[in-house]
Amino acid sequence: MDELELADWRERVARLYLSDVDLTGFRVGRDELFATHPQSPIPAAERAGFSGVRYFPPNPEAVVEAPLRAATGELRIDTGGPDGVVAYRRVAIAETPWGPLTLWWIEAYGGGLFVPLRDGTCGRETYGGGRYLTDTVKGTFGRGVELLPGDRVRLDANYLYNPSCAYDDRWACPLAPPENRVDVEISAGELTYHDRDGRPPVGGDKRP
Repeated sequence: MDELELADWRERVARLYLSDVDLTGFRVGRDELFATHPQSPIPAAERAGFSGVRYFPPNPEAVVEAPLRAATGELRIDTGGPDGVVAYRRVAIAETPWGPLTLWWIEAYGGGLFVPLRDGTCGRETYGGGRYLTDTVKGTFGRGVELLPGDRVRLDANYLYNPSCAYDDRWACPLAPPENRVDVEISAGELTYHDRDGRPPVGGDKRP
């Protein structure tokens, strides 16, 4: 029944992203999903003591609008797991204040928009492999990446989140390619799950 559980997980994720809750409510709802759902990326042995993932405080300066320009070409990423090599197609480049970021489209049945990002906080305050702004195959609609009229996009880095492999090495995840890496520090979104000693968060502390 794993497939039905996964379908339920994706529906719940999509409902949360499309709901009218604010950022705080969104984070509360996400933590509840992570703590209780059988498809949670949190290791099963850690869920009973799970206190929630850690985040930067809400940062209004991490919300930007940027023009989009068309882009072409394909990228193939070896996930290192059962998904094998996944093909992504460039659809646009956002000229953001942080630097140019490519918006990717997964070349698979149904497709989906994918925007990974690695910034200057990665490897210290945030997961070293980078974080995601959206992966619509997984139901992450609207909050991190909102397409606007006139070939523009709104990016909200408060919704940057860790790939599943940041919580448990049983997962394999595509990470940010070189063109989605920026040098600036974006102090917004999700922090590392494990502390410097490799331990998950305990108690109510949501900060490093």
